[in-house]
Amino acid sequence: MKESGWAIWITGLPASGKSSVAKALKSKLEDLGVGVQVLESDIVRRVLTPNPTYTPEERETFYHSLVYMGVLLTQNGVNVIFDATANRRRWRRAARGLIDSFLQVYIRCPMEVCRERDPKGVYSRTETGELAHVPGVQEEYEEPWHADVELDCVEDSPEGSAEKIIEAMRRNDFI
Repeated sequence: MKESGWAIWITGLPASGKSSVAKALKSKLEDLGVGVQVLESDIVRRVLTPNPTYTPEERETFYHSLVYMGVLLTQNGVNVIFDATANRRRWRRAARGLIDSFLQVYIRCPMEVCRERDPKGVYSRTETGELAHVPGVQEEYEEPWHADVELDCVEDSPEGSAEKIIEAMRRNDFI
């Protein structure tokens, strides 16, 4: 029987740096000889909801599916990084409850910084009315109550953030 994989869920507001941290973490893990699959919400969403509306109902289906993918992968020995806002605690809790080796990483980032970064124009599109369901703007973003690792988007570089996550992984016998 294959040993189960582990999962890291990187959460935070849109444009808080989740993808940059996920990429840095994946690179550092690969340098250590540790394989990992990143489930980046933007990429997975293109498959599951090619014309996303981001409504609460669609998000419910999307995150249920994302958690299911992560569970299947970890049950088959694949290590997973979830790179996804998951603005509701229940979705992140579901993954923690179904995946034995799980860490939640929260990137704390002020809304002003997210708006300044905004590489996909998410926040500017809320102002024009093009987007109506953005976490932190029209939809609530529920911060984690007890993140295993908390990062600061201003003080922690993606590489420094990855190192902090790896330290937590070592403390929890993931690697």
